[in-house]
Amino acid sequence: MLVAGGRGVIGRRLVNALRVRGHEVVLATRDGSGNGVVLDFAHMPSQVELVRALTGIDVVINAVGIFRASGKQSFDALHVKSPACLLEAARAAGVFRFVQVSALGADTASSIAYLASKGEMDARVLASSSPAGIVVRPSLVFDPRGASTRWFAMLAVLPVTPLPGGGQQRLQPVHVEDLAKAVVRLVEAGSAGMCVDAVGPRALRLRDYIQHFKRSLNAGSLFVTVPGWLARVAAGVAGWLPRAPFHRDALRMLEHGNVAAADTMVQWRGGALRDPADFTTGASDLRTTAWLGWLLPIMRITLAAMWIATALVSLWGYPREASLALLVRTGLQGEWATAALWTAALLDLVLGLAILRPRWRTPSYLFQGLVVVAYTLIISLWLPEQWLHPYGPVLKNLPVLAMIACLWALDRGHGPDPR
Repeated sequence: MLVAGGRGVIGRRLVNALRVRGHEVVLATRDGSGNGVVLDFAHMPSQVELVRALTGIDVVINAVGIFRASGKQSFDALHVKSPACLLEAARAAGVFRFVQVSALGADTASSIAYLASKGEMDARVLASSSPAGIVVRPSLVFDPRGASTRWFAMLAVLPVTPLPGGGQQRLQPVHVEDLAKAVVRLVEAGSAGMCVDAVGPRALRLRDYIQHFKRSLNAGSLFVTVPGWLARVAAGVAGWLPRAPFHRDALRMLEHGNVAAADTMVQWRGGALRDPADFTTGASDLRTTAWLGWLLPIMRITLAAMWIATALVSLWGYPREASLALLVRTGLQGEWATAALWTAALLDLVLGLAILRPRWRTPSYLFQGLVVVAYTLIISLWLPEQWLHPYGPVLKNLPVLAMIACLWALDRGHGPDPR
């Protein structure tokens, strides 16, 4: 069987569950990694190529999904047009079943673009008899590696956690392992024409859900209510930030509610569903991940500000004559000293701006470390008294190097998503 989106939060667990059961799984990803098939929903291949790729496949599972549209990765392209092409190719290739991983609340009439697009594709899948269609609509999914789970953990570790409307919104989160096992049983049973609401065993308030995180992460129990109007303003501002998990549509879905009857899910899971109170049990790295979610952006922004401010101060803040006098002691005079001052300042500016560009961050951190080491060696050789300066202008390079090393090692995952 072929799984599109097998590198995502749900898809990864689903692929593992299928393989444990002995199924042969072919991954369809953007780069074709893992000996899989190249399939980019933002740039779909021709129908002939799709049919060729699906020849010999008995089941296709579409687990591709985005929560925020960006550029060519629109809801219409990734949730409707491309999956529809995949469905048509599956029909032509003789695929038996097509499983669509959707979202609870998906509806073509929804005013939320994410849910409307999911609902449109759901309707096409359910209307399909060849291949037979199955739709699984997960509620909020718990997975330690998932963006929503990490966001809730980040909120939970705060000494005082802000909650829109006091956190009275109702959720029914489902553990990703329960979801994966239910989908596997649906596939193995040869079901068709079914739409399953994949929810957890019970509904609870957002406040109670985050409280479970707080207890597990030893983060206290203090909350503060954020008025609805202020939460909407904050969501609007956050919407301008790339990769922000909190935005207007997320808030609207939260306020709309996310609950359903769990009977069908229990049936297909083949046993009791994991309770939300037990989700974080064993997730030992979640606290560290949550704190890094706050600390990495703070370190990134402050480091960028340091480089940019240094450039501006060097050129227009600090007396230029004093800077040139220091350069004289390194053997640079006249035009050479002026050129060195401008070169160093512009280099600092470029390094600071590079941190703000996701694709440039990793090499930028490495180059920054080399520059700091070079500056430190030059000062040590020609201006050694700076080591004894009471403000520690050179000694401060040591914690800066440590920060750069941390960012180089941990601030990853900003390249193209291979899913």
